[in-house]
Amino acid sequence: MLHGLPMDRDVTPFVPPSQISLVRETRPVSPMLFPDGHEGWLVTGYEAVRQALSDTRFSNRQDLGIIHVPFPTPGMPEQTEPSPQTPGLFISMDPPDHTRLRRKLTGAFTVKRMKALEEGIIEIAERQLDALAKLTPPVDLVKEFALPVPSLVICEILGVPYADRDTFQTNSSKFMEREVNLEDKMAAYMAMNSYLAELVIGKRAEPGDDLLSDLARDEDLSIEELCGMAFLLLLAGHETTANMLSLGTFALLEHPDQLAALRSDPALIPDAVEELLRYLAVGDIFFRYAAEDIEFFGETIPKGSSVILSLLAGNHDPERYEHADTLDVHRNARGHLSFGHGVHQCLGQQLARIEMRAGFEGLLRRFPSLELAVPAGEVKLRTDMNIYGVHALPVTWA
Repeated sequence: MLHGLPMDRDVTPFVPPSQISLVRETRPVSPMLFPDGHEGWLVTGYEAVRQALSDTRFSNRQDLGIIHVPFPTPGMPEQTEPSPQTPGLFISMDPPDHTRLRRKLTGAFTVKRMKALEEGIIEIAERQLDALAKLTPPVDLVKEFALPVPSLVICEILGVPYADRDTFQTNSSKFMEREVNLEDKMAAYMAMNSYLAELVIGKRAEPGDDLLSDLARDEDLSIEELCGMAFLLLLAGHETTANMLSLGTFALLEHPDQLAALRSDPALIPDAVEELLRYLAVGDIFFRYAAEDIEFFGETIPKGSSVILSLLAGNHDPERYEHADTLDVHRNARGHLSFGHGVHQCLGQQLARIEMRAGFEGLLRRFPSLELAVPAGEVKLRTDMNIYGVHALPVTWA
């Protein structure tokens, strides 16, 4: 039995910890002792993770029972009772509550609607590349490119002033830290919530031409629900894609043969984006709660168990992908788990794909001599955050 979730990326910064890969090979649904003494479960096999994501017996609700954390959190007190449900935060709800809120957003994130935004997203990426080209290297690619592009895009879609980005980025980063004390985490959340409350109240009074205004026009949604939905969209809309752009660039620079293949044939970029999504899976673990006793892949998971789904381990399952720990931009990686599966599958996945295609294509085209400005071992990884990536990526070019 594993004692806590292994966190050390002891093979490379990109593949699962070796202990997790070993568990997947021997017992893809395995018991795990949590740091607080709870006996929960870890799901690592591709098919098991995929099925668990769509199995309604595994609940997303925070208020149903205690969701135990599989790694030490020194700044947080031990949870002794379920968390109250946050209005509007539909990612932590089950149907029908989840269905009611998500349905209000599906029209805004259709493939057709995202396709219509593609030209504007490419323009945003190109403007940021223009700004990057004017800088004297070395520069931090996270600060100067990977973070601004998705932040600009999501601000424009939601109707959030980009000038306010420092406020929400600082607070969202603090909220996403794993080892932060409760007071600091709640202060960051309250600051974001207060900011968003003021924003959505303003949009309800004077709606504009943006997604938050569209939601604010819906009288069925309370201000609290609007704030929760705005919080989720803003956080998910820039954190995940920013880390995919930076960590993906790091991975390509560390795999020069794959980088060369993309530079010689840019038509490979859509497939490369899918492969990078599979290979890196920055949202690497999902939490679930066993709402009843569950017979699952030959194991009995008791009601009340915390269940950790490792999307990263599932994506690296050799039963699903040949040479799964190898980055291969020629691979057909579709079917990967990085956007989830089932009713909770990522609403903004097409938006993320467009941003990554524009970002990687532009970066490789404009900076053909791009390389790390420090040894790879000095790149600081986000092992302390709930979304994996790099804190900074110092790069240079000729």
